Amino acid sequence: MIDFYTWTTPNGRKVSIMLEETGLEYTTHPVDIRNDEQFAPDFLKISPNNRIPAIVDQKGDGGPVSVFESGAILIYLAEKTGQFLPASGAKRAKALEWLMWQMGGIGPMMGQASHFVNSAPEQIPYAIDRYLSESARLIGILDKQLADNEFVAGDYSIADMAIYPWVSVGFDVISKAKADIVGDGANCSRWLAANAARPAVEKGMNVPPAQS
Repeated sequence: MIDFYTWTTPNGRKVSIMLEETGLEYTTHPVDIRNDEQFAPDFLKISPNNRIPAIVDQKGDGGPVSVFESGAILIYLAEKTGQFLPASGAKRAKALEWLMWQMGGIGPMMGQASHFVNSAPEQIPYAIDRYLSESARLIGILDKQLADNEFVAGDYSIADMAIYPWVSVGFDVISKAKADIVGDGANCSRWLAANAARPAVEKGMNVPPAQS
């Protein structure tokens, strides 16, 4: 049994998709970040960076194992199950390469774009343009990679699970706002549809259900 601490964010959705794809048994523990539940002392013991998602694998090697940071969780679950991450060699390196690309690029840049467009106390044109433009540049890179690959690293992997929740939310807005950078985004559109058609992705994107 895996205890899964999460909320309705792209980073949380990455892990719920993986849990659904692998068929691992898990219990969801919503951490309402709107009410600062991520700062609760019990949660900080699991995730000292006070961020979701986090897991506790009650059947870990030698006893319960806690893991925080979405990328680390994806790797842990892939290695636990032997699924969605090659064991060695070039294919493993490629999947990890694109996972880290998401962790260092798509996630932070789209997150900042969303903040300055939707949440900042004042509209700052420079910040909005900077983060929308960088998000668009990254979508363009993804589109180019997908021109010759069905999925990001060739075969469906944890890299796709990491990237999809972010791009599925931001693609339409960013591609319209920065069409000169993104282009037609046809490869991304095809890839988004392929991910969305997977039953585990559909289920994982609703764990926990979106809040009003």
